[in-house]
Amino acid sequence: MISMTLADIAATMSGTLVLGSSGATADTVVSGLTDTDSRLITPGDIFVAKPGEVTDGHLFVPAAVENGAAVVIVDHEVVTDVPQIVVADTVVAMGALATEVVARVRAGGNLTVVGITGSNGKTTTKNLVATMCEQVGPTVYPRDSFNNEVGAPITMLKVSEETRYLVLELGASGKGHITRLTDMVQPDIAVVLMVGLAHAGEFGGVEVTVESKRELVEALGDQGVTILNADDPRVMSMESAAPGRVITFGHNPSADVRVSDISSSITGTEFDLHTPVGQTHVSFKVLGEHHAMNAAAATAVALELGFDLDLIVSSLQSVTRAEHWRMELMGGNGVTVINDAYNASPDSMAAALKTLRQVAGPDNRTIAVLGEMAELGEYAGEEQDRLALLIVRLGIDQLVVVGDGARRLHISAINEGSWDGESKFYSTPDEAYDYLSSLLRAGDIVLVKSSNSAKLRFLGDRLGEAYA
Repeated sequence: MISMTLADIAATMSGTLVLGSSGATADTVVSGLTDTDSRLITPGDIFVAKPGEVTDGHLFVPAAVENGAAVVIVDHEVVTDVPQIVVADTVVAMGALATEVVARVRAGGNLTVVGITGSNGKTTTKNLVATMCEQVGPTVYPRDSFNNEVGAPITMLKVSEETRYLVLELGASGKGHITRLTDMVQPDIAVVLMVGLAHAGEFGGVEVTVESKRELVEALGDQGVTILNADDPRVMSMESAAPGRVITFGHNPSADVRVSDISSSITGTEFDLHTPVGQTHVSFKVLGEHHAMNAAAATAVALELGFDLDLIVSSLQSVTRAEHWRMELMGGNGVTVINDAYNASPDSMAAALKTLRQVAGPDNRTIAVLGEMAELGEYAGEEQDRLALLIVRLGIDQLVVVGDGARRLHISAINEGSWDGESKFYSTPDEAYDYLSSLLRAGDIVLVKSSNSAKLRFLGDRLGEAYA
């Protein structure tokens, strides 16, 4: 973070500074990072005591102080020796500080902000764009999927006077959520990847999802650039809301940045990349042909930033995985585990299943270990039925459904295929692991896929380690 005095931070947050007995004064300068996790605090950092559904961050103030916090942000005064800033709402206060910090860095004239949203692909695209930007100048981007009212400000607060690129993924589960984040940074480039059923239950329908994602486009100024998925009519409907230039990407022949001749194998994805400055072939180590679209979106951003095609291609080819728990190859001794269980929506689930089928050879058994797709609301049952039909049509050899929230997928697969044991259901990951341990043999390819809440990513890790 940029250097600010305690008095300045308190004023920015509309908070009350309580100095404590550490010897700090109102003019003491703080420039450490900000976090809500006391375990990640290091000397000189800012700890934000965020109330939570399960626990309260105020309980971890002592741990943060022990780790070296220079100041703690609280919503009521606590017993501590270090300075504390008492605010009405710690999350809102953190957002206010992020807004001020980004504004000050922007005033230097060297910062470009890229905002990325979409129902799927945000994290992968963010990582690809950041990999390219890092070749050119100091770049800040989120760890994991820090894309909400807590995670995004934590990322924003990492910028300094030297930062040249700030790459953000912006998530939402309702109208106004993206606007709240874009008000903090005023992005220069907006990327909309796709609109699907992810979080549709929370949004209240796909059309509300469209309106929510469009908030990123509407946040741009006249000089802002909008990058849209030419293959998604819902995304392209946002073109009319763009205040400045629009660039498109996709398979569509009309797209400004286009991918074609895509092929997938267990070692990655090959495709041709067509751009306004030339055509080239890309050997992409990230598994799954759907990630070629994310590569196209990242390429469109990089071209807008003025990067040359050689840098773009070398950056794409240097990336070995989308992210931890996202189409991550694990295992060994003849058993391959594809751990893709950090997020799941009907679109990403279907893409992962198709990839499983595509990368398997004639001597490979395909095994899909699937859990719940969360936050679908009234669409959950219908979408599980659709996936069951897809699984049968793809000819997946074994389906293992885990968790009561996904039980309908198991029942529908049996109904669609009249299978005899090809679908198994287990209530817990431990039960599924025991079954899989007795089932797996050399040559098997196992896909583990679910929403984060189902925690199958840990089952994927366990399987991967067991066969490493």
